[in-house]
Amino acid sequence: MKLSKVLKEKSITLSFEVFPPKADSAFESVKQAAYDVAELKPDYMSVTYGAGGSTSDNTLAIAEGIQKEYGVTTIAHLTCVGATKESIRNSLLNMKNAGVENILALRGDKPKWMDGEPFTDYHYASDLVEEIKKFGGFCIGGACYPEGHPDASGKSQDIENLKKKVDAGCEFLTTQMFFDNNIFYDFLNRAESAGIKVPVIPGIMPITRASQVDNVIRLSGCRLPESLKNITDRFADDKDALLQAGVIYASQQIIDLIANGITNIHIYSMNNAEVVRRIRDNLSGIIKE
Repeated sequence: MKLSKVLKEKSITLSFEVFPPKADSAFESVKQAAYDVAELKPDYMSVTYGAGGSTSDNTLAIAEGIQKEYGVTTIAHLTCVGATKESIRNSLLNMKNAGVENILALRGDKPKWMDGEPFTDYHYASDLVEEIKKFGGFCIGGACYPEGHPDASGKSQDIENLKKKVDAGCEFLTTQMFFDNNIFYDFLNRAESAGIKVPVIPGIMPITRASQVDNVIRLSGCRLPESLKNITDRFADDKDALLQAGVIYASQQIIDLIANGITNIHIYSMNNAEVVRRIRDNLSGIIKE
């Protein structure tokens, strides 16, 4: 099912993201972890793409398996990094044949192991969106950054580039993680003022392990609110306490979003079914099946 239809059919949607294995040798264990998440029957699931397309086959295999085994609509990620017109066309044909109808089109970042220019046929996500739109048959989504894309000169340029992506054919947007809902609300106002009318789906990352904190800041550049920093500092050496506190913090973020009229929530699951199950259970009286 196309995501545009999924978002219209339910008053509130809850979705999860999973990632494929970095090495083929880990495929079965990672696939099972993704399937454990799928067993929770989210409204849809997003399957990420390895750096430079390094896990593209596994991405599609997991996305196809989730749909066939659990009947959960999936979105497969696709990036510009190292992509040629031929490789993108082959990817789109494979997705079509696998029954995957939704794509998250991303520019992506150059991986450390890649030599040469990573962006040849496609320089920006908007270029990739145009190519997918031309191919036809897919519901296309894109990424957005409430705290600003790291390569943009400022928030105004970031919104201008986002508008180009939407004008090229994006039907929905999913945000980078954020930990302060006011940042998201400000971003939403700026996007709407720029004429961006497609659904903007907030991405929530539960912080449940101390090691996540430095990685999140380093990789995403997101600001950690003092309240969350206090939690991670206080419970850094208590695994169970930090898991519980992180789940509660993410749950509170989601409750606030819903209370303020946000109807679609996306959770970065890190392939951890227990974490997303706990969050879903915390929302059982708010998001009804």
